[in-house]
Amino acid sequence: MTDTIRSLTAEKIEQARADGRTAFIGYLPAGYPTIEDSIEAAVQLGNNGADIIEIGLPYSDPVMDGEVIQLATAEALENGFRVADVFHIVKEVTSRTDAAVVIMTYWNLVDRMGVDEFSRRFAEAGGAGLVTPDLVPEEASEWFEASDKYELDRIFLTAPSSPDERVKLTVDSSRGFVYAVSVMGITGARGEVSNAAERVVRRAHEAGAPRVCVGLGISEPQHVAEIGSYADGAIVGTALVAALRDNGPQAVGEITRNLVTGASKK
Repeated sequence: MTDTIRSLTAEKIEQARADGRTAFIGYLPAGYPTIEDSIEAAVQLGNNGADIIEIGLPYSDPVMDGEVIQLATAEALENGFRVADVFHIVKEVTSRTDAAVVIMTYWNLVDRMGVDEFSRRFAEAGGAGLVTPDLVPEEASEWFEASDKYELDRIFLTAPSSPDERVKLTVDSSRGFVYAVSVMGITGARGEVSNAAERVVRRAHEAGAPRVCVGLGISEPQHVAEIGSYADGAIVGTALVAALRDNGPQAVGEITRNLVTGASKK
């Protein structure tokens, strides 16, 4: 994860570290419930403490998302969201917040538009990088080329099942941070899930990753503090989407302000 290309997400995470806190990363689906509402919600997120905003591209078969996010992305698609709309969303959000903005996307959506075109339009909108849950480094040659050309971060995922050589390849292929995933478990199994996530983060750090971020069904400030004890960033998704669903964009700002109180390590 060392190269000469500027990494906006790395800068945000390192600034948080310098400030004595865990970086806070918030996820929201693009176009949910409308394009304008998704912009306002992301602006609320960025202006109330998020260092990085992760915008999810709605997809017809979101196999890696939980029910709340699946329902939100399905509604966005039903309301007419198109992939190209995301560039307008990113441009609006980056112009109105200081947060770095990344897109989480299934690779088919990028591939369909064309990797170079998608990357160019995203960079022109002020985007920082892509989180690619279903893309492995061995199949990412076009993305390596485009991300270097347009100076975008490559955020690959590592999981409890990843063998050591896979962890090392993921770390070496990523720029910005590594996204650590864990089995979510069931309510009441937080300690067990946390232990699994902590191992994933530790293995990535040991493989040379300077920044590893993780999300574990965070809904309280103490969850942010818990993750911050071993990871460099805490990723929140479902709680933000539920707040947006129930009470609109303003509620995203309110829950963000509450959650980031757990980020301070001072």
